[in-house]
Amino acid sequence: MLSGGLIGCGFFASNHLHAWNMIPGAQIKALCDRDGSKLAAAGDAFGIDRLYKDAKEMVEQEQLDFVDIVTTAPTHRPLVEMAASQGLHIVCQKPFATELDDARAMVAAVKAAGKTLMVHENFRWQSAVRAVIETVRSGRIGTPFFCRASFRSGYDVFSGQPYLAEGERFIIEDLGIHVLDIARAIMGDVQRVAATTCKINPKIKGEDVATILMTHQSGMTSVVDCSYATQRTPETFPETLLEIDGETGTLRLEAGYRLVVQNGGRTEQRAVAPELYDWAERPWHNIQESVVAIQQHFVESLASGTAPETSGEDNLKTLALVEAAYLSASEGRTVETDSL
Repeated sequence: MLSGGLIGCGFFASNHLHAWNMIPGAQIKALCDRDGSKLAAAGDAFGIDRLYKDAKEMVEQEQLDFVDIVTTAPTHRPLVEMAASQGLHIVCQKPFATELDDARAMVAAVKAAGKTLMVHENFRWQSAVRAVIETVRSGRIGTPFFCRASFRSGYDVFSGQPYLAEGERFIIEDLGIHVLDIARAIMGDVQRVAATTCKINPKIKGEDVATILMTHQSGMTSVVDCSYATQRTPETFPETLLEIDGETGTLRLEAGYRLVVQNGGRTEQRAVAPELYDWAERPWHNIQESVVAIQQHFVESLASGTAPETSGEDNLKTLALVEAAYLSASEGRTVETDSL
């Protein structure tokens, strides 16, 4: 049984804690948060009585195998480096870092400690998205040459996470990073990025619309488009819609979690809706289900001694796309990813 400590008892932490309760072979034994009221509430809700306001004290006092860091990006580097220095495996919430240099330093620190670092990049672990990735990787539609990954919504994400309205960066850093990661998982690594952004909502500081064109190392193309300013009915939050053209067929992940595959003159349709756990709630249940999947993957990776699919090193490539998109949008030019 792996023993874990969770750092950060804010908005999203309950999803992590519910998920850990479902995963055989791992248990959260201690919690940490500088906010005493949040810490106490999480401890009461999940029956955990080992509570700390200082993360270093927690890892020194408890016999842990890993930490799950569910804090905001500016705190990640000191927490990751501290955990690595204590010889712990690490799960770290996304965005992994706001600066590539910080991300590289964290990857290096964990590698030097000989431990495993997984970024909690869970969108590619949603059951519907996973069905798409596995279908493409199986060769069902041949080699893909075009992908459109789209997340367009008018959902009020600011009510639950008001800090999102305050940052100079918003949709690419908070949401687009997920969709970029999905495109990478389907189409492979990226060579060039061209992006445009705009702000529609006057009450926020950052951008809430972004369109990103990527040329992959294979020479193939993908388009990632994200919006939190799109008013439509029915509301599709928080679904990522996908269209993929391959050499021998096409694939679409449509609203309502419907997967459509066409090849050889035949069309197959199937439902790929996420499971609704007893602790989950619509419409968040696809994200909540993916938390279970990615944390299960972390445990399995430790057991097999293999790198997680969303390792820190792998996530550097997704973070580079975020930086390239912002640079492209600000300077009005195409950005080569290897220049970052």
